[in-house]
Amino acid sequence: MKKIILLLLTIVVYNNTFSQNLINNELKNLLNQSLVYFPKVKEVQQSVQLAEDKLALTELNKYPDLTIDASYAYVQPKIEVAFGENKPFQFSPEHNVSGALNGSYTLFDFGRLQSSIEKAKLELQTSKHVAEQLKHSLFFQISQLYYQIIYAKKAIEIQNQVIQLLTENKSVVEVQLKNGNAIQLDLLTIQSKIDNEINRKIDVETNLQKLLNLLKYATGVGTIQEGQLAITLKNYTLDEAMQMAILHNPSLAIAKDKVSVAKAEVAITKLNELPYVGLKASVGSRNGYLPNIQDPRFNYNAGIGFSVPLFNGGKTKQQVKIHERSVALNETNVVSQLHDFEKDIQAAIIDINSNNSRIKNAASQIEQAALAQKLSVSKLKNGTTTPIEITSTNSDYQRALLNQLQYQYQLCNAQLELIKLMGVELVD
Repeated sequence: MKKIILLLLTIVVYNNTFSQNLINNELKNLLNQSLVYFPKVKEVQQSVQLAEDKLALTELNKYPDLTIDASYAYVQPKIEVAFGENKPFQFSPEHNVSGALNGSYTLFDFGRLQSSIEKAKLELQTSKHVAEQLKHSLFFQISQLYYQIIYAKKAIEIQNQVIQLLTENKSVVEVQLKNGNAIQLDLLTIQSKIDNEINRKIDVETNLQKLLNLLKYATGVGTIQEGQLAITLKNYTLDEAMQMAILHNPSLAIAKDKVSVAKAEVAITKLNELPYVGLKASVGSRNGYLPNIQDPRFNYNAGIGFSVPLFNGGKTKQQVKIHERSVALNETNVVSQLHDFEKDIQAAIIDINSNNSRIKNAASQIEQAALAQKLSVSKLKNGTTTPIEITSTNSDYQRALLNQLQYQYQLCNAQLELIKLMGVELVD
């Protein structure tokens, strides 16, 4: 027992530490801000509150029902009988008045109430899992958006770097043109390349503004200060990731909840074949008692009722059959989701491993492209190269930088996908 408790505590501590160090503080703040700012979050929170209220209502059925009833009725003709020459004898007053405190209580329901309470608890749990699923999905989308913004900002930095290199090369060509070591076409070629890169930069800047607008829509924040395409995620095997998904993924939890609710409906429906035993009591005052029928008198009554279902045309059995089919359907859905999760988790792990390898390879490519670019600049200054070669080496250098950036962005996306599938909390 002690070993089990120690293991659970270790898992809790690990999960807390994991979520704290997974992403940077800026992204954590954005995710927390979205919970306050995004309207859909409030909607699902209200649905949880509604489920809690329904549970409370179901639990209140364990208390007796009390009512106060009062009535007045004027009755004509009088209910009376004549006896000889004497005055008629009246059996009921024309002015009928009554008031009573009535109570009823289910003495034995053979588990109906408890089953209804358990079902309401399961529905509340489903509502909480739906809220968790929304939060999980919202966090995933904002994190994707966050890394898209960082990717765009870094792409702009690369464009600025390339434009700066081309501008410096243009200055060299301009000097050579004045000295007669270059022709006007050389200058126009470099200027065309600069203009092309500036247009690319404008496209990326436009996309960045759109992304920031989406970020503000989701969080109320429209700026990003930090800029690292990095997520601290350990390497998971398929079995480890599947175990995490089974334990923490809210979509799987909802699927399992549906199975439990369907089973509860089967149990409740079967109970409809069992009897009811209830108590009823009343205490109050009314008139109409002989011999002084006009005078109100104190009265009370108490009794026990017994109700046994005998025949309803087989409707209960048919309802049980329907609910049992619903259980089987939901169980199949769980198995299907697990199958899909295994496929998606395996794909995410493959993407993570492949992008890690690409990033390592891209480092050497950048080093080679940077060296080639420096050599071409040196050759340009010495008049031993052409603008076409300069343009080519600059393009290779830019492509190498963008490739590495693309691989880093793809790695973040793959890691986010794995985090989403495992159901790991990005924020405590």
